Amino acid sequence: MNLDAVDLALLRALQLDARRSNKELAALVSLAPSTTHARVARLEREGWLQGAHAVVADEALGIGLQALVFVRLADHARGAVEAFWKAVLEREEVVAAWYVGGDDDIVLHVAVRDTDQLRDVVLDHISSLSDLGRLRTELVFQHERRPPPLYPR
Repeated sequence: MNLDAVDLALLRALQLDARRSNKELAALVSLAPSTTHARVARLEREGWLQGAHAVVADEALGIGLQALVFVRLADHARGAVEAFWKAVLEREEVVAAWYVGGDDDIVLHVAVRDTDQLRDVVLDHISSLSDLGRLRTELVFQHERRPPPLYPR
């Protein structure tokens, strides 16, 4: 299904603040609240809107350090890549992962308490996985996350 301008406006508004009320959304797109509610429900049902979450301060979660871990695999067979991917995603410290092309195969965003925990995650868990070819860890000093742009379909 193609998304129209109203659908895109609703998705963008919810991307920026998922706690907006239906009444606020309706005013934003100049539709009746019932029509807006039906549109949001359709966007959810069709998989365009896949959930909402709260952004919690790292300090409240005890996170004092974040890092990017760049992994090159020794074996690029589908089974090896999928097994490695599954194993790293089981770690709660891995908050995001990307399977990429280029010099590295997988990039992991890791959030931990401190350098001791980072060392343990890298040495005891990631390094011990089979098919690891090379591993590089880079500390994150600052980062900002924002919603991706919406391109009309």
